[in-house]
Amino acid sequence: MSLKQMLKKLSIFIMVLVLFCITNIQNPALAITPQGLYDKAWRLINSKYVDDTQNQQNWDRWRHKYDNVIVDEEDAYVAIGTMVDSLGDVYTKFLTPKEYKEESESIEGSLKGIGVQIGVRDGKLLIIAPLEDTPGERAGLKSEDEILEINGQSTKGITVEAAADKIRGPEGTEVKLLIKRKGEENKLYTITRANIELKSVSVKAPKIGKVDDNIGYIRLSSFISRNAASEFQAALDGFKDKDGIIIDLRSNPGGLLTNAIYIADMLLSSKVIVSTVDRDGYKETQNSTSQVNTQQPIVVLINGGSASASEILSGALKDNQRATIVGKKSFGKGLVQEINKLPDGSALHITIQKYLTPSGTDIHKKGITPDYVVDLTEADVKANKDPQLAKACEIIQKEVHKATAQAK
Repeated sequence: MSLKQMLKKLSIFIMVLVLFCITNIQNPALAITPQGLYDKAWRLINSKYVDDTQNQQNWDRWRHKYDNVIVDEEDAYVAIGTMVDSLGDVYTKFLTPKEYKEESESIEGSLKGIGVQIGVRDGKLLIIAPLEDTPGERAGLKSEDEILEINGQSTKGITVEAAADKIRGPEGTEVKLLIKRKGEENKLYTITRANIELKSVSVKAPKIGKVDDNIGYIRLSSFISRNAASEFQAALDGFKDKDGIIIDLRSNPGGLLTNAIYIADMLLSSKVIVSTVDRDGYKETQNSTSQVNTQQPIVVLINGGSASASEILSGALKDNQRATIVGKKSFGKGLVQEINKLPDGSALHITIQKYLTPSGTDIHKKGITPDYVVDLTEADVKANKDPQLAKACEIIQKEVHKATAQAK
């Protein structure tokens, strides 16, 4: 292997480890002009974006498009945002210093808002998932809800960043969301913002349905916090005496790829977890170690709000036949982003790779189909029933009975 190949392999391996790999472009203390900021963003996308055609366009046309037009930072931000939008990729985005600070706070474990993950799909602003025990969840917001208005202003054509900026705000203040939900009349929700502590794991009994006493239940609501993997490890350790484990990833919007890899490593022995492919077609595979933490039967619950890192974990467990997947098809986000911090405190998310499940499946815009497709309706919720959870318990009990019969 040549030195060039070795260096490339090393660099790709590092990028695989984190969904949001933070790259310091240069010392923030060094001055940079607004025009220089725009030029730096152009060069980053030119060299890193996963599609080297930049959405089938002549990328050079953007290089000097705003020469002698950009005067201050606000001009640069608008120009960069316009350039980024031309890629047609909602996951490649520009963050102002304020937006980047808020994102960093969420990774560290707290933010101020209502606790919902949002995204744009087919021009619609959707709630991917409300986070557990947050104002958004308590108000009744659900995955796939469409946000039509924020504080009386239409969301038509809005970006995720602009929507998040409108929804977030000081603790104790209110935000009004007009929500469209399939099969129901549009409804206005008035929600009080709060400080959202991003605790990722809960082992509390689910709010609806029932888990059998011999089964451990782990609700993983997000992979965003750096503590998600350690929280999961503690939960797993607490269930060593159980006959099986249910991992609930429903409405989990994802987060750090490292967390998905670390958690998969706890459950898989010497298996492929995920592969990534860059713009040059270079494929790098991440494998688990032999230090598996449990051999207990596992069932994973997913739904349309299970995205990104949730799909990496469930895909790894499904393809390796380590777990049975129950619920509804997942969201379908199969792209890896890198965060590039810019000298003025702003940042640029760039899609640098796509990922494949262990079987080589590209799930982007397709999602992961459960082994057992089970609905959870509004009528079920009102009746305090959870057919998905009940199916998970049924599957584990069958595994227990099977193992007991084989041991005799």
